[in-house]
Amino acid sequence: MTDEPARVVRASREIEAPAERIFELIADPSQQPSWDGNDNLGEAQPGQRVHAVGDAFITTLKNGKVRENRVIEFEEGRRIAWQPAEPGQEAPGHLWRWELNPLSATRTEVTQTYDWSALDPDDVRRNTRARWTTADRLEASLELLAKATERPQP
Repeated sequence: MTDEPARVVRASREIEAPAERIFELIADPSQQPSWDGNDNLGEAQPGQRVHAVGDAFITTLKNGKVRENRVIEFEEGRRIAWQPAEPGQEAPGHLWRWELNPLSATRTEVTQTYDWSALDPDDVRRNTRARWTTADRLEASLELLAKATERPQP
């Protein structure tokens, strides 16, 4: 049993790649659809690489909806978190966070968190959608991210 609220979903995995290589894929929104285990992201235009808190990037979901993602946490090569919202609107209360912990020069523990604890509990549509994002889906993203960053072994 954990003290963590049910509205926070987390998954971790060790990846055989340097933190810098992994972080480049996470911080470049145009790369995110290729390793999205939620099968939710459609596309993001190149040139939106995140560099600081306050940056924002635009993604288009597979259903055609556009999201403006505002970066609220950032430490180059180590941590990034953003809150998605409809363009020009306030964020409704969920966030995506990535934390990278270098274990060696070539191995990194990567943790992905989806936190929807601040969503309005009366917003049935958003809460229903948020429940769809499970630890299994986060693990699928980590698996795809590992495949994209790990070098084949000789």
